[in-house]
Amino acid sequence: MVNRDIGFSLWLDFVERDYLKNEFSSLIEKGIINGATSNPSIFASAITTSPAYKEQLESLEGKSPKEKYEDLAVDDIRTAAQALRSSYDEGNDGYISIEVDPFLSNDTQGTIEEGKRLFAAIGEPNVMVKVPATEAGYDAMTELLSNGISVNATLIFSPKQAQKCLKAMKRGLDDFESSGGGRCEAVISVFVSRFDRLLDSDLEKEGLDVAKTGIYNAAKIYNIVEANHTPSVRTLFASTGVKGDDLPADYYMRELLAPHSVNTAPLATIEAYIATEASAPKLPIDDAVINGYFTKLSDNGFDMDEVYKTLLDDGLVAFEKAFQEMLDTLK
Repeated sequence: MVNRDIGFSLWLDFVERDYLKNEFSSLIEKGIINGATSNPSIFASAITTSPAYKEQLESLEGKSPKEKYEDLAVDDIRTAAQALRSSYDEGNDGYISIEVDPFLSNDTQGTIEEGKRLFAAIGEPNVMVKVPATEAGYDAMTELLSNGISVNATLIFSPKQAQKCLKAMKRGLDDFESSGGGRCEAVISVFVSRFDRLLDSDLEKEGLDVAKTGIYNAAKIYNIVEANHTPSVRTLFASTGVKGDDLPADYYMRELLAPHSVNTAPLATIEAYIATEASAPKLPIDDAVINGYFTKLSDNGFDMDEVYKTLLDDGLVAFEKAFQEMLDTLK
């Protein structure tokens, strides 16, 4: 559950029209969540499998696949934003994220224009525009924040990405403040479980600890963000769902419970988390401990720079693939 005493927020990583109009509000009212996130894969799954979109799709005949997608997505994000508005007005987060077209990940101006257009079309203040942490994305983050549009920097795997996000966000937030300011926030979304899915079989062969790399990497980035001392920028732990039965469903959530942070998770993960007794924060972890872990990986032939590149490249491709497959079904 949300823990405002330590500044821990819990967001639902799921969007689907019928759910948003029904059970979603109950999670908010019970204080279980105070925000939500979406991504191209989530929307692709919802639009292509849920009958809730059939009626609106029939009314969109003649539009391009991307126009159809945006009309559907904008309506869903607006519904979520309105449900979360009371949390937002209380200063208790209340954000919902929408991601720009993943094919714009190397297009700064295209990202800026689409981010502004989607934010205006939704017409609610508690929307975060999701921007991938690529070289093109950093300048887009600055521009959006300078215009008072909150940003969710996504697909972050490496500490270098996080540091570049922090610089870009500071520039944007400072510009917005100097022009009159207002409420504008940002999160740095660190992907967690994908490290372990990529590395654990090889780590096990070397006799090294498994299911730890994603946690230590996320803990390292959390320390970097906190050392930056910017209250309006927080670490968001993403990709925290567990695949398979080797780990408890809420493993990554519990291991990354931290003050001044956000965790976004699928519904099943959240249900597992709230079903058991609340645990104490596990972060921060001392930098010396974290560095010792990665030194051991390096000593055993694991190149983290290569891991970071692989995971970012794979993440970008996966979002592009899901997005394209969805557009193909909307033709």
